[in-house]
Amino acid sequence: MTEERITTTETPSGNTHTTTTVVRDGETSGGGTKCGLILGLLVLAVVAFVVFSQMSDAEIAKDNAVADAATSVGDAAGQVGDAAQDVGNAAQDAAENISE
Repeated sequence: MTEERITTTETPSGNTHTTTTVVRDGETSGGGTKCGLILGLLVLAVVAFVVFSQMSDAEIAKDNAVADAATSVGDAAGQVGDAAQDVGNAAQDAAENISE
């Protein structure tokens, strides 16, 4: 809000002197601070999104590695079972050949 104050002073000899004063309350700025703050928040939001998405990708990669390891362990257990079956068959064949 702008207010103009006019003061008139009269001296004892009869001379008058006029003073004009302009008062401005709450002058608004150009908004540079607000734009900078909004831009900073936007950059912060983008950085947070990138960080959280990379963390999610790391979790997915870890989960996939654990699943692959479990599959490998299962395959190895199957191979051990097959080998044990083969040894059992070979032992049975050997026992039958001895008794003949």
